Amino acid sequence: MITYREFCADHMAEVLKIYESAGWTAYLKDDEKLTRAFENSLYILGAFDGENLIGFVRCVGDGEHIVYVQDLIVDVEHKRQGIGQALLAKSMEKYADVRMFTLLTDVSDEVSNAFYRANKMLPYGECSLIGYVR
Repeated sequence: MITYREFCADHMAEVLKIYESAGWTAYLKDDEKLTRAFENSLYILGAFDGENLIGFVRCVGDGEHIVYVQDLIVDVEHKRQGIGQALLAKSMEKYADVRMFTLLTDVSDEVSNAFYRANKMLPYGECSLIGYVR
């Protein structure tokens, strides 16, 4: 049975395995930096199969005016089971009163874009917004 609960950097070994399995290599370059990022996050909700972390959502922001989904990731072996959808829904519910709940994904990632649209999220351009990045 999958359960959902908040967690912190104490599950970093499992976090690293999930990033690695998904090919998110940018996170694998500096373990100390990643640990600090987790410690400084606003909200981290994990999906657990027993005691094993199999996915998580990590949010940053002020929790009042903006919440930014930094990571939403599910272990490859557990995809397509509604886990990502549950993690996103639980985060959106927790921050339902926040003015802007936002995230970024690759424009060419058709699966992720379809997932976010199916979960009632819109591209910035459809909301009269534009984003900038350095």
